Amino acid sequence: MSEHYEEVIVGETLWRFGPGARHELICARLHALVAASVARSTTTELLPPRTIVKLTPASFLRPDLALITVATGKLWLAAEIINSEDHRPDTVTKKAVYEEVNVPRLWMIDPRYDNVEVYHSSEYGLRLMGILAGREVLAESLLPGFELTVAKLFAP
Repeated sequence: MSEHYEEVIVGETLWRFGPGARHELICARLHALVAASVARSTTTELLPPRTIVKLTPASFLRPDLALITVATGKLWLAAEIINSEDHRPDTVTKKAVYEEVNVPRLWMIDPRYDNVEVYHSSEYGLRLMGILAGREVLAESLLPGFELTVAKLFAP
């Protein structure tokens, strides 16, 4: 298990439980596949897992996966792997911050149910595009060549 870590969400400091082995395995798989998709990109950068990302003056989040635009440093895709020990910060609190700042893409990856919720920003906030599981494929038009069968993400 990894060490506990700190996030600041709307001015409130929150200590998070260190991710467990399955969480870290899922994170490593996701990073490897996304890294391959952005390897030749001059416009997108993949940050290391749980890098601090300042979204507002009062919110410093540490997404499991973060893609930023090289020119602006702006976050355009965040992925949160939900920790069953303290899921509310990811599923409610942080999701609200991502919605407030209009992050273009959000993936909520839930090992409790082996599914991925895919959100796109819209003029009305984050819009759920789908809940993927099993043999369904997670793909992103802004990541050429990126395709991941959800079952492979959660494989033992």
